[in-house]
Amino acid sequence: MDRAVQTRFNDYPPTVQPLLENLRALIYQIAEEYALGEVEETLKWGEPSYTVTAGSPVRIDWKLKTPHHYYLFFNCQTKLVDTFRELYGESLVFQGNRAIVLSLSEPLPEQAIRHCLQLAMTYHKIKHQPLLGASPSTVI
Repeated sequence: MDRAVQTRFNDYPPTVQPLLENLRALIYQIAEEYALGEVEETLKWGEPSYTVTAGSPVRIDWKLKTPHHYYLFFNCQTKLVDTFRELYGESLVFQGNRAIVLSLSEPLPEQAIRHCLQLAMTYHKIKHQPLLGASPSTVI
């Protein structure tokens, strides 16, 4: 783990650390499963950020001002969150056009999150396709 990212992870409350580490692990798993190349891990705006060559950056964070939630942030200049809302509007919570809001007290909706991460991490290959190549009828 990048040293600055490790320091940031150490600053999160003990109840939050494993949840963010799980998101980080999912990002690395998806990169491996889809042969997306090396994941670049850095801090951007004080938040752990992950990107692969063909993807749009994904950031993860927890905020003191919203202590019962943690977040997956996406580039607001993309159509990622709008697409996620179309596909998962009934099962995920969103913040504007930049984030998926996750609850500390609820299980991670892993299949939906994996799919959203996969779309973000392949964004530059699929950005011209309707719904980024996803079909609402096949979404779980």
